[in-house]
Amino acid sequence: MEAFKTLTGGVAPLDRVNVDTDQIIPKQYLKTIQRTGLREGLFADWRVLSDGSPNRDFFMNQPRYKGATVLLTRDNFGCGSSREHAPWALLDYGIRSLVAPSFADIFFNNCFQNGILPVVLRQEEIQQLFDLVHSQERLEVTIDLVGQTVRTPQGRTMTFSIDPFRKNCLIEGLDSIDLTLQHESSIAAYEAQRTKEAPWLFQDLKR
Repeated sequence: MEAFKTLTGGVAPLDRVNVDTDQIIPKQYLKTIQRTGLREGLFADWRVLSDGSPNRDFFMNQPRYKGATVLLTRDNFGCGSSREHAPWALLDYGIRSLVAPSFADIFFNNCFQNGILPVVLRQEEIQQLFDLVHSQERLEVTIDLVGQTVRTPQGRTMTFSIDPFRKNCLIEGLDSIDLTLQHESSIAAYEAQRTKEAPWLFQDLKR
């Protein structure tokens, strides 16, 4: 997993509440277990009109938001089913951080497991960021995970809270598998000892 320490990038606005995971990545794109190539399905039902033409009002089809790495949105982002394809699709598109007043719990956890930083700010701060995004051609912010701040070019600094364990995992680039592998020698020693103590448990594994 790619580490996250400081990110300076463009902000794309998604001014909607209760965006669920089926809207983030529709079900027809869930046939793969690969984490790449999912950008084609990201917000597909909103990005493309019923006649197949691009929705010019949607941020993904607007040149001013091209290459954005921060997605600004509203309450309860990521609700619905627990599909991990949702953060995969966002990451494949290039989004490394999400900024919102609140997130659905399972989606929130999945973001950390995939190197995406979900930032929770107060409602009034979210509105200020939306106002800035809409008032200029391109807004870039700096998100400092170490200092737990979001800084705007205008000099405004907003602070956010984060669980220390999750913070350290992002900074070090550690997902659950990486954390487990830190104890690889202890796991191997335990398995070797158990093989001696109860060899019958491991007979099928040797075939």
